[in-house]
Amino acid sequence: MKSLSRLALSAAAISLFISQAALAGGVSGAPAPFDKGGVKVALISYISAGDFFQAYQAGAEAQAKALDIDLRVFPGRQNAAEQREQILQAINLGVSGIVIDHGLPESLGDVVQKALDKGIKVVAFDVNLNNPKIPQVEQSDHELAELALKQVVKDNGDSFKAGYVYVAGFAPLDRRNEVWDKFKKQNSGVVEKARFGNVSDTTATSTADQAKAALTANPDIGVIFAPYDEFARGVKLAANDLGIANKLKIYSADVSTADIQEITEPGSPWVATVATNPAVVGAVSIRATALQIAGQDVPHQITVKPTLLTQEGLRTAGVKTIEELAQKVPAFNASDAVTASWIPQKLF
Repeated sequence: MKSLSRLALSAAAISLFISQAALAGGVSGAPAPFDKGGVKVALISYISAGDFFQAYQAGAEAQAKALDIDLRVFPGRQNAAEQREQILQAINLGVSGIVIDHGLPESLGDVVQKALDKGIKVVAFDVNLNNPKIPQVEQSDHELAELALKQVVKDNGDSFKAGYVYVAGFAPLDRRNEVWDKFKKQNSGVVEKARFGNVSDTTATSTADQAKAALTANPDIGVIFAPYDEFARGVKLAANDLGIANKLKIYSADVSTADIQEITEPGSPWVATVATNPAVVGAVSIRATALQIAGQDVPHQITVKPTLLTQEGLRTAGVKTIEELAQKVPAFNASDAVTASWIPQKLF
């Protein structure tokens, strides 16, 4: 009976130890404070609407969970004043790190400096905060636009009438615009007939209204460069409403399951996009923050490489979802940017 009692006591002790270890959390082999877990990090977005931003958030959440990070997500409503207030809220919550996803640089500088002054690590995705202490995560927007425009020339030659969708003031769009301006200088036969665009909580529908007006006024436009998928969705909607989908070719940036379905549907004028996996970019943003919190080196510029996705290629591969795209194009589902042996990366 004594041995049974000792066995029961030992089993109880082991059970208690396992329970306490589970409660302690943390990542095995990780440096402090990730060895204990529960590190508070805030994700503060300027835009939350749209498949790209939802996927970015999902990737950030998956990486945070793998690192046992207590991630506080502040939804973006395209409101600069609200984003400033959210940063102040995160500071008051005592977070160790803040990821800023898009935004207007001129409205963020002072509040971001307050975070830095309190020792909070800050990482920026697609918003240029011009601060050497803040790593910048981007999708290699120049390469993204270059790949799209190479496909434009491959499909249409170097002489055509074009429409262009652009809104200034957003870092990724501004970088893509630099490539577009250079492209026009190098290809004098490319004539930009119309420029329009809108970023809001209804980007696609408001862009569609503008596209209808532009396409009606310029019926000779045959190519639209819309380097953001919500822009492309709006132009496609306009082309369908005007009955000119068979006379137009749309080239874009970014991708989602909804985009894939719209690109591959019969008669779609949306013929190509260039993209990174937004979920991977979200995960990279969290990894960069975690490495900084752990006191490890992080490069100032962090780039995630894009992939060209054509309508023909997607149809041939039978890709219908982002998940299928990740399975059939492995490079789309991973990035070796800002990694460490203690950071789990197989998330999706």
